[in-house]
Amino acid sequence: MSPTPRAAGALALAALAALLVGPVVAGALVLAVLAATAVDARATRRPPRADRDAPAVVARGRAADMHVALPGPEGARARVRQAVVPGVTVQPQDGEGALAASLVGTRRGRHMLPPAAVRLRGPLGLASSDHAVGGEQELAVFPDVPAARRIALAVRQGRFREPGSRTRGPLGLGTEFESIREGLPDDDVRFVNWRATARLGRPMVNNLRVEQDRDVVCIVDCGRLMAAPVGEGTALDVALDAAAAVGMVADAVGDRCGAVAYADEVLRRLPPRRAGGEALVRACFDLQPRGVESDPELAFRAVGGLKRALVVVLTDLVDLAAARSLVAAVPVLARHHEVVVAGAADPALRAAITKAPRDIDDVLAAAVAVEVDHARAEAVRSVRAAGAQVVEAPPGGLGAACVAAYLRAKARARL
Repeated sequence: MSPTPRAAGALALAALAALLVGPVVAGALVLAVLAATAVDARATRRPPRADRDAPAVVARGRAADMHVALPGPEGARARVRQAVVPGVTVQPQDGEGALAASLVGTRRGRHMLPPAAVRLRGPLGLASSDHAVGGEQELAVFPDVPAARRIALAVRQGRFREPGSRTRGPLGLGTEFESIREGLPDDDVRFVNWRATARLGRPMVNNLRVEQDRDVVCIVDCGRLMAAPVGEGTALDVALDAAAAVGMVADAVGDRCGAVAYADEVLRRLPPRRAGGEALVRACFDLQPRGVESDPELAFRAVGGLKRALVVVLTDLVDLAAARSLVAAVPVLARHHEVVVAGAADPALRAAITKAPRDIDDVLAAAVAVEVDHARAEAVRSVRAAGAQVVEAPPGGLGAACVAAYLRAKARARL
């Protein structure tokens, strides 16, 4: 319990009243204010009933609604505040009488949402008490599944646009007729269905069935380098967003998807399966970086015995020293599989190189950024020389870039 500013003001007025009505009356007024404050405090001792409606699962970076309501009469004299934990933001954090907020998970994994705090004022507004209501609640933050599903839908409908290139047009990489759809500006004229076009009066094209039953395996590095901050998350957060996009596209086109997560040991292993994208998200959403050096050979050994597949290695190519174990392991895997090594390009690094320096600190930061960029470029060249494709993209575009590499491999019958 604590007195409110109103109680302090009432006591101050009662004390000042001694100048007008004498100390005896003023003392009585002070006692009356103290008694009223005690009665007010007694009325706030009982915790109010509160209903908190918060989601149990959210996608990383996607806002979800959260409500805390006080249905009893205490709501009119209460202030509600929701505490947060690292990796979760709530805006706004407090409200008068109730709380309607937007909850965003910025870091994947399992988080415990603390109880809401309610400051309950007494009927006279002289005292208040703080109460924890609602209890703790587990919040599961998944990768950005909505973005992955949008990419999969765009691929399925022939609207997928590769980063930095023109629209792909239809997903007709095979020869078996599947359906007829409305034409897009970049459709190949060979796919036009002239009979349907003449009948409907607008361009119609044939959708050809894409080759199915191919295997795709996402290998996710969970070592210390993946703890590097990228945007509001980590490099591992971005990697799992990209893995979710590849998995959802594999589900959409009828391929089998699997996953291997590793650090100094294999942490998760999912053999390629139908609907493997959904299984990948559920199995890997709570992976966290470990403070150890990664051993890619362990992960490659886990997929080496599978039939030919597209293997997407999601890691961070910081420099040649960090990538040395990856470079040594890629040639063995590339003999039997199509290997793509993908990582997020750090926007802060590019900004440090390109912005005009204003002081000596900016000059030094740019020099370090150039050195890091050259080291990364050397690591990329070494990985390519070992037999793998390398995909680098900004954090928000890494999933689309990996999907583009996946579709190119299918178009060229590399799987």
